[in-house]
Amino acid sequence: MNHEKLLEQIKNTKIVPVVVLNSIEETLPKMRALVKGGLPCAEITFRTPCAADAIALTVKEFPDMLVGAGTVINREQCEKALKAGSKFIVSPGFSAEVADCCAEHGVLYLPGIVTPTEAMAAIAKGLTTLKFFPASNYGGLKTIKAICAAFPYLKIMPTGGINETNILEYLAYDKIIACGGSWMMSGTPEEIEAKTREAVKLVKTNA
Repeated sequence: MNHEKLLEQIKNTKIVPVVVLNSIEETLPKMRALVKGGLPCAEITFRTPCAADAIALTVKEFPDMLVGAGTVINREQCEKALKAGSKFIVSPGFSAEVADCCAEHGVLYLPGIVTPTEAMAAIAKGLTTLKFFPASNYGGLKTIKAICAAFPYLKIMPTGGINETNILEYLAYDKIIACGGSWMMSGTPEEIEAKTREAVKLVKTNA
């Protein structure tokens, strides 16, 4: 899938669930809960040792799901994530070596930024759709609007401190393609499914 189609798919979902898996056994119940809740998308983070295996399992069992890797901070992790089948790569900050790795493989990279300097480093690598993280700690929507005023061609996916109480405010800004969030991921698979369904209803009804 080319970058434009992938970004359009992310834009249409409006929410990218940020998923931390502490064991491979958690993978299928949680991914199934997201799919049943109407959100077949996940950014599985490399914060835990089972991340690559969890991505591979998810890609195998849910081939139509949009699966990416998050918290990717170096080339080694990026290579593992891509080998596992990640369709996109997300970092908490900007990494030149991850950007290069993704470019070599033709894979979408969404690096994290919070300052104009970081945005310029990403732009220099040809990247114009960026993650803004951690959003709530760095001024949220107000800062995003200030950065986009300087770089009007940027598109942003804010993550960090976003939940059902403020996501609509973020999505109302036309530079924001989607929001990353983890608020729907706590609890049992049944609870995750229910919270996911409510989240999808919220953003679709107010689109």
